[in-house]
Amino acid sequence: MHFYRPLRPVKAMTFDLDDTLYDNSEVIRRTQQESHAFLQAYHPGLKDFSVEAYQQLREELCAEEPDIYHDVSEWRRRAVELAMRNVGLTPDEADHGSRKVMENFDYWRSQITITEETHSALAALSERFPLVAITNGNAQPHLFGIDKYFQFILRAGPDGRAKPWQDMYHLASEKLGIPLENILHVGDDLTTDVAGSLRSGMQACWINLQGGSLMEINDGRLLPHLEISQLASLTALI
Repeated sequence: MHFYRPLRPVKAMTFDLDDTLYDNSEVIRRTQQESHAFLQAYHPGLKDFSVEAYQQLREELCAEEPDIYHDVSEWRRRAVELAMRNVGLTPDEADHGSRKVMENFDYWRSQITITEETHSALAALSERFPLVAITNGNAQPHLFGIDKYFQFILRAGPDGRAKPWQDMYHLASEKLGIPLENILHVGDDLTTDVAGSLRSGMQACWINLQGGSLMEINDGRLLPHLEISQLASLTALI
């Protein structure tokens, strides 16, 4: 554990999910593979629908509606819906089909294994502090057993703009009834998590799981209050 700034009293903690509490890379790879296969099998007109064509639809949607970027699930669903309409499905059929594809996506997206070390650390911390999850992603914590540690979960889109925008950080403080300066946000991303939370008025903990160096990473815009290499280190604050 390395301290870069004096730490004010911590009365609550907020956590990023993906790549902070679990390794997300293989989950994403498998989810994209399985979900796209499900989409291709959904209708004969989609059997040759490529990943590249899907990405093009996403880019077109974002160009037309820039704010859709903040809700990755709805962005994905709308692109799938558009793909279905392009092959002749009615608006109602495409709406229904896109939701079936998202059900499949959500299943694979939440096939996540949480280590015993992470369970133990979150359990210990949740006995001492109220914990909140703040995510830009679309994993469903109740499907892989960590929702029980959190007072609530904030998700970009339904709960505000994506990090590093400050909406969800401020909402967490408001819902907890705890000043921003007494909340410690923990995350792996130096822009969305560290810079975003610091600029909102929170304290920041960078969880450096890849052995990176703040002196060598271009994205190290603002120094966190502390840096850790494993989640269990946070229990020293109890």
